[in-house]
Amino acid sequence: METKLEVTEILKRYSADIDKEINRALETVDPETLLQASEHLVKAGGKKLRPSLAVLSAEAVGGQVKSALKTGAAVELIHTFSLIHDDIMDQDEKRRGKPSVHVIWGEPMAILAGDTLFSKAFASVMQSEDDGVTPELILPALHTVVDSCVKICEGQAMDMGFTERMDVSEEEYLIMIYKKTAALIAAATKAGAILGGGSPEQVEALAEYGRLIGLAFQIQDDYLDVASSEEDLGKPVGSDIVEGKMTLLVVHALSQASEEDKKRLHTILKEEGDENVSEAVAILEKYGSIEYAWKVARENVNQAKELLIDTLDDSSSRDALLLIADFVLERSN
Repeated sequence: METKLEVTEILKRYSADIDKEINRALETVDPETLLQASEHLVKAGGKKLRPSLAVLSAEAVGGQVKSALKTGAAVELIHTFSLIHDDIMDQDEKRRGKPSVHVIWGEPMAILAGDTLFSKAFASVMQSEDDGVTPELILPALHTVVDSCVKICEGQAMDMGFTERMDVSEEEYLIMIYKKTAALIAAATKAGAILGGGSPEQVEALAEYGRLIGLAFQIQDDYLDVASSEEDLGKPVGSDIVEGKMTLLVVHALSQASEEDKKRLHTILKEEGDENVSEAVAILEKYGSIEYAWKVARENVNQAKELLIDTLDDSSSRDALLLIADFVLERSN
């Protein structure tokens, strides 16, 4: 609980400046309807974890906060773009406690809003020169951000393909969540380190730190779906099972289970409704899959922290990055 409060304070520290950069990036969007649709999820809140990681990474290598603010805003714009398009694909009607963009403005306008955020993100990175960042640093930072966008699309396509399969390997699953979730977090930490003037070793360490906590973040989501409470999650326990998702827990159980249990779990994942969620959870427990997922997430967080300790000087920003790594596992939703 203490870690969560500390991390909340860390994220608040940069939130106003990041919001200012996001507003600046979107202020010229026209017509008004497109602006409203583009701003909707940004104004609905969110932890601003990714942009804060960009700024903290710049500080942790000895750079200035302002050098990474516009790229931090860009990362948040890309994250929001991906959420709008995900909601369209999944037909989800709510996001951050509010109606999804496509529910209010319709799918065509929601697609345009996502495309607008996507485009404005790159413009925001390039405008870092206004804050005294040299083009020699902006170009590799921009390349890092662009590459993460391609990976997000690849990861989403892999995830969609997994719903038709029951033979997904753990290696395939980890590649998918790296691309879909961890790549943007790694881009935030890597780009921040680049813009802060970090050494090649520091840049690589922060990129790997981002990748590892990004993987842990998604695996923890998988874990919480069956190990948390509906009150903490804000949605029914076992919703991933109801939706037939390939999570690390399911992938592990299918690789370990008897033929009978494998077939039963397969059947439950394919059927509609939540009547047999508890039976599926019992199968996951039988093969130690819930505990296994938590262990993998913990190993990733420990590796991420070791990297920072080995390559960065002691500082308040490094301490903040270490706290965020712990927060990934200690959160309940």
